[in-house]
Amino acid sequence: MKNILILGDSYSTYKDLIPEGYATWYPGNDVKNAEETWWKIALKGAGADLVLNTSYSGTTICHTGYSGDCSHISFLARLEKLAAEGFFEKNTIDELWIFGGTNDSWANSPIGEIMYGEISREEKFKVLPGFSALLALVRSLPIAKPLILINTELKPEIESGYKKIAAHYGIPALSLSAIDKEGGHPTAAGMAQIAEQFLAFRENV
Repeated sequence: MKNILILGDSYSTYKDLIPEGYATWYPGNDVKNAEETWWKIALKGAGADLVLNTSYSGTTICHTGYSGDCSHISFLARLEKLAAEGFFEKNTIDELWIFGGTNDSWANSPIGEIMYGEISREEKFKVLPGFSALLALVRSLPIAKPLILINTELKPEIESGYKKIAAHYGIPALSLSAIDKEGGHPTAAGMAQIAEQFLAFRENV
């Protein structure tokens, strides 16, 4: 059984199944049961155990969100916090499933330029440097197999940048396609489509 850590936004939330105080979106649309979420379906299909789902509705990967500075709840901030608290010393994580970027696109966070190596705090408020910093952190942690899901309908420069950065760090990235949505969020059918695409992808990387 593989141990899984999920790092996500509203697409991966479900009431009472994420850390206390984290904003949730689901149940929503016609998704009324946690078993209908993409990640629950994927966990079952992979025969894997969930250690933690650190998903927070409305959050961006970089430090710029809808209301500006979100450096306390961004994807990067949440993973840094787990590392600082010794989470990876206390838990064996075989796979990290990262599903984000949707809010970076919707919130019109500044795109920035792809960069590697030392990235300043200021640059982490931009989408592409923030994503690069996130993956550099992932590579520094004891995680055997990080995997990235890239949503449909992102800004083209975000999607292409994410793919280039993921390739640089040698982290497999799946660009999803044809996901049924309502109000920008997956329906139950969309959740099943995400899980199906992800499980097929996971088996081949």
